[in-house]
This record gives sequence, C-alpha cells and structure tokens, in this order.
Amino acid sequence: MTTTAAPANSPARVLFASLIGTTIEFFDFYIYATAAVLVFPALFFPAGDPTSSTLQSLATFALAFFARPIGSALFGHFGDRVGRKATLVAALLTMGLSTVFIGLLPTYASIGVAAPLLLALCRFGQGLGLGGEWGGAVLLATENAPPGKRAWYGMFPQLGAPIGFLCSTGIFLLLTDVLDDAQFFAWGWRVPFLASAVLVFVGLWVRLRIHETPSFRRAIANDERVKLPMATVVRQHPRALIAGTFAAMATFVLFYLMTVFTLSWGTSALGYTRETFLQLQMIGVLAFAATIPLSALTADRYGRRRVLIVATLAIAAFGLMFAPLFAAGNAIAVIAFLALGLGLMGLTYGPLGTALAELFPTPVRYTGASLTFNLAGIFGASLAPYAATWLAREYGIAAVGYYLTAAALVTLVALLAVGGGMRHTRD
Repeated sequence: MTTTAAPANSPARVLFASLIGTTIEFFDFYIYATAAVLVFPALFFPAGDPTSSTLQSLATFALAFFARPIGSALFGHFGDRVGRKATLVAALLTMGLSTVFIGLLPTYASIGVAAPLLLALCRFGQGLGLGGEWGGAVLLATENAPPGKRAWYGMFPQLGAPIGFLCSTGIFLLLTDVLDDAQFFAWGWRVPFLASAVLVFVGLWVRLRIHETPSFRRAIANDERVKLPMATVVRQHPRALIAGTFAAMATFVLFYLMTVFTLSWGTSALGYTRETFLQLQMIGVLAFAATIPLSALTADRYGRRRVLIVATLAIAAFGLMFAPLFAAGNAIAVIAFLALGLGLMGLTYGPLGTALAELFPTPVRYTGASLTFNLAGIFGASLAPYAATWLAREYGIAAVGYYLTAAALVTLVALLAVGGGMRHTRD
C-alpha cells in the first residue's frame, strides 16, 4: 500500500499569501486610524470642543484593541483545531466586511446617536478579524520556513504593516488632493473603506490556493490537537502568555504614538495641514519598512530575544528625545523624529512575530501567539493615542516621551523574564 505525500506550498506562494493578508488587514485598520483623526470627530462625534470630539473618536479607535483578544481566542480555537488555512480565510472576511460597512454608514447628521453606535460595532468587527488574522499569517510563514530562516519568513507578514500604512495614507492624500473639503467630508472619505473590497477579493483568491502547514499536518497525524486551546494556553503556558504580552507592549505604544498621536498633534498644535503631515509620515514609514528585514536577518543570526532587547533599550532612549525633536515643529526635525521612531519600530517589529510564535508548541501556537500579540495591543496601543493626547494637553509633549520610555522599560523586564524560549523552535 502506498501513501501520497501532502502537497507542499511553494515559498513564493506562502510568503505572498502571508504578506497580502496582513497588508489588507493593516490597510483596513489604518484607514480607520486616519479617519478617526481627520473625519470622524466632525461627522460622527459633533461637539463644541474639537479636542473632546477627537477624544471620543479615538475611544472607538481603542475599541478594536479590546475586540482583538476575543478574535484571538475565537479564531485561534479553530486555527488550532481545524487548520490555519480555513481560519485565515474567515478572519480576512470578518475584517473586510466590517471595513466595507463603515464606508456605507450614515453620519450623525442623518441618524443621530445611532451613527456612532454603528461605527463602534463595525470597529469591533475590524478588531475581531485582525485578532485572528495576524497570528495565522505569522504561522503560515514560520511553519513553512526552512531551518535557519524562521525569522526571515516571519518577517513577511510584518511587512504588511508599513505597506498597508503607505497604501492607506496614499489614498487619503490622493483624495485630499483631487477633492475640496466639502467633497471629501461629503463622500470622499468613504472611498478607501469601499475600495478595500477589491483587496479582500485578491486576498481570498490567494489564500484559497495554499495548502495546510507541515507543522499542523504533523499535529493531526500525531493526534496532538487539544480540545480547548485557550484553556491549555492559560493553564500550561501562563508564563509565556504574560511575558510575551508585555514583551510586545512597547512595540504597540511606539507605533501608535508615531502614527495616530503625531498626526493629531501635528495638525492641531503644530499647525501642519493634514496633507503635509501625512507626507512626512510616509517618509518615516519608509524607514519602518527598511528596518524590518534588517532586524529579521539579525534575529536569525544572533537570536530574537537579543535583537528585541537592544531595540527596546533604543526605544527607551528615544522617549527622552521625544519632546526636543517633535516640539521643535520644523519639517526637518519632524522628519528626523518620524524616521528615527518608525525605524526603531521596524527593529522591534521585524522578529516579533517569530519570537511570539516560538513561545508556544504547535497544538496551541495559533491561540498563544495571537493572544500575546493582541493582549499587548490592549496594554500598549488601545489607549496610547488617547493617553498621549491627554498627557500632552495637561503636562506638555515631554510627558508623552516619558510614557514611551516607561512602556519600554516594562517590555525590557518582560524580555529578560521570558528566558530562552524566543531563541528556539518548539516543533
């Protein structure tokens, strides 16, 4: 009797499938972040005080981060029980449909208080989908990686973050260039949300053409799957869950300070137009994209934990430079500030997916990696723009930098506590 070997995934198909999904997910996520600063305060949260409207809008931005761990548990369960491929398709659909629905919502002027409630519901759906997307994309890449290249393969879904940001920012810049303010606020802001439907279709087409990962096929063959992955993670891997969560926290704080908060502060306190500041941010994101592969190569050679510790120390020092660079206000200083901050973001973000995945064994890896990443989002990102706006208003811009430094020190302690699990595979 003969057996037929399971079909293998080509490296190009695996890497493209992991990259396209996270690019779409982060594109959807970032167009909301940009709109939360530029559009939603006026259309969904009208108030006499512009700062109050912005804070209310940023509160809905934070909602998705609380939905993400729920998505991690839900999609992680099926990812560890049914398979990576089917779960990734479901997560992408959840995120994509939620984003398209935002583009169809009536505003506060049309239906009153129901408008922000529906916006919050769609935002929750975005978070739910992203909670299941990221972990699956990382596993699709790393569980197909050859020996010695796991961080390099795990870097590809991480590249979806800067690519998604560049695409979302680019489309907003294009719209603001060709439309006047009246047109942009009347209907132009809806275009990025509706356009994401095309990207979702492409992502689904690619994902449906891949095969299950070798690691998960082995887990099935060896009868290693557990009935309740979430319970197993909490009961058998609590140290990895807690330490991994806080090891990723500074990454989230840094990124959302450098994108959402700086956009809000730059267009209000520093007097930049939204078009100009978005262009400055795009320059900074190029540094983000450049340092992701650099850190992945370094992590494969010297170890994930060592690279993350060095990057975290640099982030702590950068927090002390936050005010001198950003408060100066001139374009050269702001570009240097954004490039430095987002470049550091790439150094910590590049190996992070691989590092978190390596903390957990195959039968619970989807759930464990997703939970650590998205719980870090709650502690690190959900309130970062809100807290930074409040700190800057009450205590000055230097307080925002101290906030970042404090987050980096917490992450440093977690990285020291996590031990050697980030340096070895767990297959």
